[in-house]
Amino acid sequence: MKQRRLAALFVGAAGLGYVLWRTRQSRAELQSPTPRGERDVVRYASERRTLAVVGTLRSLAQSWALSESPLADLLDRIATKAPPWLAPALFAAPITATGALLELPVDFIECYTTERRYGLTDQLPKAWLAEQLKGVALATALSAILATIGGAVIRRTGRNWPFVGAVLAFPLLALGNIVVPLYILPLFNRFEPVEGAIEQRLRSLAARYGCGDAEILKMNMSAQTTKANAFVIGIGSTHRIVIGDTLLENFTPDEIEFVVAHELGHYVAHDTYRLMAAAEALVTTALFFAAMLPENRDSTARERPLFLARISARVALASTALRPLVLKLTRDRERAADRFAIDATGAPAWGIAAFERLAAQNLAEAESPRWYEILFASHPSLRERIDTLRRATEESAAP
Repeated sequence: MKQRRLAALFVGAAGLGYVLWRTRQSRAELQSPTPRGERDVVRYASERRTLAVVGTLRSLAQSWALSESPLADLLDRIATKAPPWLAPALFAAPITATGALLELPVDFIECYTTERRYGLTDQLPKAWLAEQLKGVALATALSAILATIGGAVIRRTGRNWPFVGAVLAFPLLALGNIVVPLYILPLFNRFEPVEGAIEQRLRSLAARYGCGDAEILKMNMSAQTTKANAFVIGIGSTHRIVIGDTLLENFTPDEIEFVVAHELGHYVAHDTYRLMAAAEALVTTALFFAAMLPENRDSTARERPLFLARISARVALASTALRPLVLKLTRDRERAADRFAIDATGAPAWGIAAFERLAAQNLAEAESPRWYEILFASHPSLRERIDTLRRATEESAAP
């Protein structure tokens, strides 16, 4: 136990040192912003890969160190003085808020400054900070709600809590897919119906697949980034096909139709439900992995708020280990959506043009290293996708 505490203190101190380093960089950056450099795809991709690996390792290490830290013990003692139903929220909320606030200078350098340096955002620092603080408030509230639910489940079901948690995970995921598009995303961006000739063209495309009533919305993505994107979000009547204004304003109608046809492929195939099922499997496995904690055999330790922190650390580790399986599913669904778009438009050449424009506008490399694709990529490489489209073009041209 003593060695574990010393290790946790060392990891925590290293993490705090990293935050202080980024804080000094943030202060210097605010005083004298780094000039924008060349739009170098190779350097940008290399930086993003490094930051992704470092971020994952830091997150896992800090999650474990926190669960073993004196701070967690202190908050646990304070929270247990409150009514049992309130204790988990009083424990989780300050931890989440403190952690998120400490991460602000890290995110400022690793996200905002990096994107600005490569010309991928025009957002002002004050606007960025306002959005981040909004995100901190939402994360804190969400952690308090989930901790309250988790604490109630553990108190009422004892050692059977992983079974109940697994059953509750799916409706919570479904609720999240309803709440996010309707109430969360509008806090950060404006959503407006796509109008004009392009709307008629896209609506006609959707109608061919029985989706003529699907919401097709424009999002002011340019408020945060110059990158172009589109996505599907929601379930049931909240399903929305969202197109960034950065895409609508910089791509040709043919290219936009292909991109929307791709998103329509996700909609028609009910990929949201598939991904929810994958997330449910991941959460279930992670919960049962967390249930192997030695404290799970002790009813007194199990009902203390600190137990939630240790569950969270185990769940984070298990989720990271299982993430490649979920990412493989998402890449497979992206390939299926590309095939749908080819069939729907009958014009793979539109897709080639769209992906090439996306690569230029988003500063995306043609192909990531294989290890990075397995561990981090939710989409196949652009090279693979463009090669597939070229083969489809050749096949359609063949006599």
